[in-house]
Amino acid sequence: MNAPKIVIRGLNKYFGSLQVLHNINLDIAEGDIVCLIGPSGSGKSTLLRCVNQLERAEDGLIWIDGVPQGWKEKAGRLVELPTVDVVRQRAKIGMVFQRFNLFPHFTALENIIEAPIRVKKIARRDAEARALALLDKVGLRDKTHAYPSQLSGGQQQRVAIARALAMEPDVMLFDEPTSALDPELVAEVLTVMRSLAESGMTMLVVTHELGFAREVANKVVFMDKGSIAEQGEPEAVLFAPRNSRTKDFISSVLR
Repeated sequence: MNAPKIVIRGLNKYFGSLQVLHNINLDIAEGDIVCLIGPSGSGKSTLLRCVNQLERAEDGLIWIDGVPQGWKEKAGRLVELPTVDVVRQRAKIGMVFQRFNLFPHFTALENIIEAPIRVKKIARRDAEARALALLDKVGLRDKTHAYPSQLSGGQQQRVAIARALAMEPDVMLFDEPTSALDPELVAEVLTVMRSLAESGMTMLVVTHELGFAREVANKVVFMDKGSIAEQGEPEAVLFAPRNSRTKDFISSVLR
């Protein structure tokens, strides 16, 4: 078994008086593809945002490659990292959102090279070479100079994936990457994600695409009301769930 890439222990998150994550404990090994499933409002997206430090949990810790995220040890205790160090940690995690979040005034190429140039201080020529290779990878080399408004939703999402990969992340997070797409465009995004999975990228994916979870994931996690209700291999969770809420959810999705 591979060593843990991501370790989450005792994670609790509140929005005001509302607790949205309840004592989350999860291990993700190097190269794992973990799909988070569950009803809307079950805390899946919030968990992703905590991993990427876009949200700060009130309790618990997340380690990536053995390094606590957002904290450092000093004189035998943990102290919060300054913002500059949080940004440095976050740069190692790629995140793809539901709504693409591309800069509308930038071409596909410009969207991809922006962060490597500004954050990683990569030379423009090198950033462009990397971006063109990534556009090839996602099947959009012919859209290099197209603006988001000239692209379909599926094409925009593939550019968003290329943009995340341009930072050469250690981990990729996907927050319902196909939920904003028309059904006929879903397949092209899932194809790119399958190729990433085959390359050995560690991935944490919030999805309602149970077929994709069955085919690609090596762990499925069902969340309900902010807690992990069930987790295990896809065949077990999707076809022989032990938890009654998991059974009800899967039946409603496949109905």
